Amino acid sequence: MAEFVPAFNHTVGVEGGYVNDPDDPGGETKYGISKRSYPDLDIKNLDINDASVIYFKDFWKRLNLDQVNNQTIAAEVFDTAVNCGRFKAAEILQRSLNMVGGYPGKRLSVDGKIGPKTIQAINNCRYPEALLKCLNGFQFEHYYQIVKRDISQRKWFRGWLRRVWEDHSEG
Repeated sequence: MAEFVPAFNHTVGVEGGYVNDPDDPGGETKYGISKRSYPDLDIKNLDINDASVIYFKDFWKRLNLDQVNNQTIAAEVFDTAVNCGRFKAAEILQRSLNMVGGYPGKRLSVDGKIGPKTIQAINNCRYPEALLKCLNGFQFEHYYQIVKRDISQRKWFRGWLRRVWEDHSEG
């Protein structure tokens, strides 16, 4: 089963520390945790342990990533959820599983929820490398559409691309 700590360590390393950029739609952010998503949290004084608890409870567990057998896929979905939101990450995963195939059963509903059918499809996928590439492709498309809708977001694009090409296997 996939482990939270390596995935968390990798993502926090990408997210970095405290930022309060007026162009960031999330507003004040630390370790990738935004004031927009957690309005009652003292973001500036958030410590790494509290960030870990939030990510474990609100991302890792809610996405059922502890049930995924492949560490790289779980870490990729986790990182995508941190940057794009849980629903979008689950949707990208389901779309990718449907495109790659390689698992027994019917096509998945793309409902943005990682439930037992999605977990089964991940764990039975015969082409995890292709699944990872597909996840990256849909993630790129998501970032491209953001910039296409709002050119002011282009300043974040290269950083977002780093998330697409990075290896999540080691954490």
